[in-house]
Amino acid sequence: MQENREKYTELANRIYDLDGEVYECVGSNLGRTFTGGRERTVRTLSMLMYTKPDGHLLRSELALISNMARTIKNKEEKSRLMEKYNQILKEIEELPDVFGKEDIVDAERVALNNLVLKREKISENDHLVICISRTQGSAGNDIGFELADDLKINYYDVEIFDQVMKRLEAEKGEVSDKENFTDFNKYGKKSPESLKTKLREFNRYHGLPKQDAVFFNMSDLICSLARTEDCIIMGRCADAILRNNHIPHVSLFISAPFGVRVQHIMAVRNMGLRQAARFLKKMDRQHRRYYEFYTGEKWGKPENYDLCINSANYGIKETIDVIKRLLKQ
Repeated sequence: MQENREKYTELANRIYDLDGEVYECVGSNLGRTFTGGRERTVRTLSMLMYTKPDGHLLRSELALISNMARTIKNKEEKSRLMEKYNQILKEIEELPDVFGKEDIVDAERVALNNLVLKREKISENDHLVICISRTQGSAGNDIGFELADDLKINYYDVEIFDQVMKRLEAEKGEVSDKENFTDFNKYGKKSPESLKTKLREFNRYHGLPKQDAVFFNMSDLICSLARTEDCIIMGRCADAILRNNHIPHVSLFISAPFGVRVQHIMAVRNMGLRQAARFLKKMDRQHRRYYEFYTGEKWGKPENYDLCINSANYGIKETIDVIKRLLKQ
């Protein structure tokens, strides 16, 4: 255990230094990924490496660094720093109990698969934009992150969107999509608000409810990203947003049987059976409400996606291969 913790600290220091090097090369006004001091940041990164439920936070921090590194104009510096990034990522993946370690696969079903994927090639003038919707516990985020890394394109999830919006100098209270999604329940009873609060939010969001203002801000950002770079976007109704704005993209829906997802959540979040089942039902309900309210479409309906995948039939690596085959057709 002590040996592992020393490795976590060593990797955390290298991540912190890499972030500084990337920032110096990019010369961006967006600032560094890590704004705190070295000691505190290294301690936090180390904790993320051995706290499995928060593995997605580490993944988001790494993706922020790689996203910025890919914008470096000097090819030699870009290659040097991406090589450092890839080496760090490889060493993290070799550690016990980090993101992507708990695979999701139904061995009996794997042998039955004979999927042939056909789709017209995306125009060379269009950016490769992949929108991934997923049920909780289907390893969708692990698949999206590793796919982005394989394709060497940028990766955006709710954690990164919050960071990007803050870096665009918007107020956290105005744009925190994660906060508003987590508490999303526009069909339920609302807690009473004072007249002062109502007036303040009315002025701040130009007469729109806060949740709607957040969604429209996020929609603008998603369209901007899709028009300017190759990327993978996790959730956020991105498929419907881009379709309504006539922006080319590939839309995927990743899911798995409820029982398999329960077992997966029990493993990665150290939950009991009942706790994991309740957690999945709650998160699926929030995803469904959010998507259906803002799109008017049925969440998870096959007709809304280019490809729906049962990740338990393949596992993380093979699911990524299936998606890459789709892109090559």
